[in-house]
Amino acid sequence: MLKLTDVVTHYGPIRVLRSLNLEVHVGEIVCLLGGNASGKSTTMKTILGVVRPTEGRVEFEGQRIDGLPTEAIVRRGISLVPEARRIFARMTVWENLAMGAFTRQKAPPAELAEDFERVYALFPRLNERRDQPGGTLSGGEQQMLAIGRALMARPRLLLMDEPSMGLAPALVEQVFDIIQAINGQGTTILVVEQNATVALGIASRGYVLQGGRIVVHDTATALLAADHIRRAYLGED
Repeated sequence: MLKLTDVVTHYGPIRVLRSLNLEVHVGEIVCLLGGNASGKSTTMKTILGVVRPTEGRVEFEGQRIDGLPTEAIVRRGISLVPEARRIFARMTVWENLAMGAFTRQKAPPAELAEDFERVYALFPRLNERRDQPGGTLSGGEQQMLAIGRALMARPRLLLMDEPSMGLAPALVEQVFDIIQAINGQGTTILVVEQNATVALGIASRGYVLQGGRIVVHDTATALLAADHIRRAYLGED
């Protein structure tokens, strides 16, 4: 579904991604792991066209997308749950969700109503708070809202950037249960995460990124079992 081939990305003169190769197949949950400044968020931005690669190519469903604007990439079926949630604080929960469907303004009203119901079924709390400003929600509720907003674009591939950031352990478990549920409904997922153990617990495969390069790629089971990999690359004891 998604293929990055020899991708190099710069911020000005600084090379952040270095010949990065990554694949995500239909129906998978794939996690991209690594420490701070390893290039994880830049990878997401490169896929979405927020940052253009200086070398290499990004393909989605067999078509090259690295030259397209972000809106066109979203229309093709990729959506992002951004790091730190980035909801619209003054807008209501309903308005935040409606913004997620911005690229689908010509969709039939019944189709959009179906999408709202899907989100409310996944997150009943959002239904209870649909008229409440997003900025007044708890951190966990804001994460639910960010995920729901991304789903309103009807993505076939959902990108998630640090979904556990700032959440209490009990909420982290809940969020990852929801990620599995979304995947079970047919959405392919690429998740960037520092919490390696939790991410690998739901993924089929994982990539470890260090210094802008993929240094390890294996099944999630193998990565979880490899103590030396966790110590060397994931900052775990």
